[in-house]
Amino acid sequence: MGFLDWLFKDTKCPACGTRGVSKSLGRIRCSNPSCGLFDGPAAGRRSDYSPEHPIQIRYRNFQGQEKTFTAEVEALERKHNHILAEVAPTGERIALSRDRIQNLAEVDRAAQARPEPPSSGPTPRERQVLAYHKKHGSTSPLYEEIRTKHPEW
Repeated sequence: MGFLDWLFKDTKCPACGTRGVSKSLGRIRCSNPSCGLFDGPAAGRRSDYSPEHPIQIRYRNFQGQEKTFTAEVEALERKHNHILAEVAPTGERIALSRDRIQNLAEVDRAAQARPEPPSSGPTPRERQVLAYHKKHGSTSPLYEEIRTKHPEW
């Protein structure tokens, strides 16, 4: 055994196989939040997150393991073929493939039930039309339509 071998030793969690576990006082602390040996404060993450409007997401990962995540309904977001969710106990935002979510219909309904925030102003195209006509002191039917829709601009 070399002098610095302890520094580069590859330590894995005996429960889940996650690399980089810490050992102190004979106790193993895993950094994987879904592991039974997880210790949030020791892993440098908060462990007090509790969703106000929880939803259970059943998920089968790439290894075929069944996992259940408790997520905040208000923070669910669909991005392409993934669902982004803030999960307990850390509040960490994770991306879950829609193909592997076991209760996809329920999760999709919850993600779509959130109302879209109101538009805060004109779209980039509308701003372009407004800026052009303001600069040139001209008008058009499209410009007048946009002005009635956004009178503050």
